[in-house]
Amino acid sequence: MILLVFLAQTLRIVVPYLLAAAGGVMSERVGVIALTLEGFMLTGAFTAALGSYFAQSPWVGLVCGLLGGLAFSLLYALAAVRFRADQVVVGVALNLLATGVTRFFLRFAFDSSSNSPRVPGFGGEYSGNAALGSLFASLTNPLVWVGLVTIPAVTWLLYRTPFGLRARAVGEKPEAATSLGVSVPRVKVLGVALSGMLAGLGGAYLALDQHQFTDEMSAGRGYIALAAVIFGRWDPARAGIAALLFAAAETLQIQLPQLLGALGVTATIPSQFLQMIPYVLTIVALAGIVRRSVPPAALGKAEG
Repeated sequence: MILLVFLAQTLRIVVPYLLAAAGGVMSERVGVIALTLEGFMLTGAFTAALGSYFAQSPWVGLVCGLLGGLAFSLLYALAAVRFRADQVVVGVALNLLATGVTRFFLRFAFDSSSNSPRVPGFGGEYSGNAALGSLFASLTNPLVWVGLVTIPAVTWLLYRTPFGLRARAVGEKPEAATSLGVSVPRVKVLGVALSGMLAGLGGAYLALDQHQFTDEMSAGRGYIALAAVIFGRWDPARAGIAALLFAAAETLQIQLPQLLGALGVTATIPSQFLQMIPYVLTIVALAGIVRRSVPPAALGKAEG
């Protein structure tokens, strides 16, 4: 039963990581640093909660979350691709902007500085066993299935379609792509737009799964998704595995006291230590892999 609880919790946690990591792969494969995943997720979460609350429909919220991520991604593309601004500076600025904008409109729309009212969301109700209930809620949430399908879909898009070939060419050799008639700015904008929509869906999942928006509810998930992209060496399948690893670490953080109790260990672990587990794992993973990773050659470059 403990294993079932662990698996159900991991499945529930991994979905936003999968969506954001898939978006990060798309952005970085076209040569644009995906530092803005955090802002895309936060914006997607807020717009999803806003749409779901006023339309009283989680499907409207889902569309609004996607459009919220898209809007911020186009703003990023405008600065980074059209005006060739420094992508790290713009990425940090947009993440801060997302925090401020969502906080402002949270107070404006709901007269609260901390959270929205309860909004319609996804996931069925199960009155029996708690572990089975958590698993049932996940399996009846359409965004869970979208998250699981996203990694194979992005893999197919990158490696089996003409657009994927152009995207990889733009991320590696934009000059060569230009010489073959490929519009490098257009491909970059499309890659960033797909990144924003996928990460926005990840944020929408958070809001609709928890049935509300809370201030800064992305809570660093965008940065962990970016770490999964680097850990996965910019390959969608490997990034998905890395996202699963980080989700399992977060589940361990939540379930460790119960696991120790089941094993008869009565020692109390400080909550600060438990909260560190996913981030320590992220640092250790990146420290072990980053030296051997080779990013797309044109990543972060304004040329082309």
